[in-house]
Amino acid sequence: MKRLRWQILVVAVTVVIVALLLLSQKPISVVTLPEAAPGGIYTEALIGSMGRLNPMLDWNNPADRDINRLLFSGLIRFDSRGLPQPDLAEAWGTSPDGTLYNFSIRPNAVWHDGQPVTSDDVIFTIELIKSAGSLFPQDIKDLWTQIEIKRFDEKTLQFKLPEPFAPFLDYATFGVLPKHLLESVPADQLSTAEFNLNPVGSGPYKFNQLMTSGGQISGVMLAANEKYYLPKPFIEQVVFRYYPTSASAFDAYQQGQVLGISQLTNDVLPQALAEPTLSVHTSRLPQLGLVFLNLNNPSAQFLQNEKIRQALLLGINRNTIVSHIMQGQAIIADGPILPGSWAYYNEIQHYVYDPDAAMALLKDEGYVITAGGGDVRAKDGQPLTFVLVHSDDTIHTQIAQTIQANWALIGVRIDLQSVTYDSLERDFLATRNYQAALADINTSRTPDPDPYLFWHQAEATGGQNYSQWDSRTASEFIETARTQTDFESRARLYRNFQVIFTKEMPSLPLYYPVYSYGVDAQVQGVQVAPMYDISDRLALITEWYLVTRRAIERTPIPTVAP
Repeated sequence: MKRLRWQILVVAVTVVIVALLLLSQKPISVVTLPEAAPGGIYTEALIGSMGRLNPMLDWNNPADRDINRLLFSGLIRFDSRGLPQPDLAEAWGTSPDGTLYNFSIRPNAVWHDGQPVTSDDVIFTIELIKSAGSLFPQDIKDLWTQIEIKRFDEKTLQFKLPEPFAPFLDYATFGVLPKHLLESVPADQLSTAEFNLNPVGSGPYKFNQLMTSGGQISGVMLAANEKYYLPKPFIEQVVFRYYPTSASAFDAYQQGQVLGISQLTNDVLPQALAEPTLSVHTSRLPQLGLVFLNLNNPSAQFLQNEKIRQALLLGINRNTIVSHIMQGQAIIADGPILPGSWAYYNEIQHYVYDPDAAMALLKDEGYVITAGGGDVRAKDGQPLTFVLVHSDDTIHTQIAQTIQANWALIGVRIDLQSVTYDSLERDFLATRNYQAALADINTSRTPDPDPYLFWHQAEATGGQNYSQWDSRTASEFIETARTQTDFESRARLYRNFQVIFTKEMPSLPLYYPVYSYGVDAQVQGVQVAPMYDISDRLALITEWYLVTRRAIERTPIPTVAP
């Protein structure tokens, strides 16, 4: 009996303890949340036409590059800040002197036909880049010609540069081609190879089939690559349909034929913004619109005065240029480094439209409007008047006319000279035969912010330093930055460069153009980031999704004190 009573007591105590524990626990709420799931077909209206699905041949065809972006992979890729990230190469290392780069290719990287991606494929592709058959620019071919390549084994190789060159990683993003499928094709016959219509890559999507209509290629179908070395895309099929204009692509969207539009130009942008089911994404392009000032032209010596240059920038209403002429498809620029880049320094001096401040600066420098001098300021008999040359397209003509009107208000008179785009570069900028020029700097496909070509002293004669800016201090900063591999050190150097640039203002930055594209609201996971190439809008397509599934989330319900 004593033993039985003891067992009953133990059971009773246990029951009490369990009850107390249960009472101390908060109630649980069970909620089902949607999460991305595999499936679905995404169809995009692509502006342009198909040429060849081969990264050696797509340099001048953005429509091909968009598709090749999904089919092929590079050794590395760049994120939205322009920082290098692993792609085919799972890792790389650099020697302390910045001349050796060792790359390790992912062991699970395979071609769409199942064959492994190897060092031999990379070396084979570089030889094609250097060949006459590729459409790569000559400066890229020349760079690879100077680089020694050493194969260690099937998955590792080394590049030896003749001298330190930090922007080298820009050149490691080329789409790698399969040697085992193309080595029998002579380089000069690459453009006519059957491979270009039935490509095999290693990217997140693989080629499925071409779509034709009336004997012409009307689209391309891609399927998710189940052997992809990174997480497989959610969207199982991507279809690109070709359209000649943004207007025809937008019409296809309204007809329900596509879910995305690769580019929304100004003629359809207002309608696109009013479309309730279309999400319009806008991203900064790798371009800078600016007024080059020739600082070494004897006929306009006043441009050598940094105060005059500052006054000229203060006297331009860039808000009007961006909002009215460019219909909001641009961002006001303050310097030569692209915003969003890891090297951009936001604390530089920002100039806002201030004609009163501009006139005060000019007056302080001795430029005044004298009796009988009309509305033009002058000093020692030299009037503030010069010629602004610009390309003859509608946008640049309107911008030039706006600048002319703005400067007239502060006592600066300019005459406009309209020329073709090719003539502007060839006959005026390259020859330094100008006083001021409205132009654009395009740094597409080069995420590294290296400003050497346009602003270093060494490029003032025969290079692209069209302003002939002769700042030894600024040149030392950008010269040192392109020889270092540490991004923090380079960022500090570029910060110093930007501070000097915005103080001396050797040329007048106006705007960074932006790019708009549309994706239906039912496509989720779409992210917007600064672009270094138009195809960058598809950089994160593996994270887009159309299908969701329910996931259970258990959340304690808070108790309310009595």
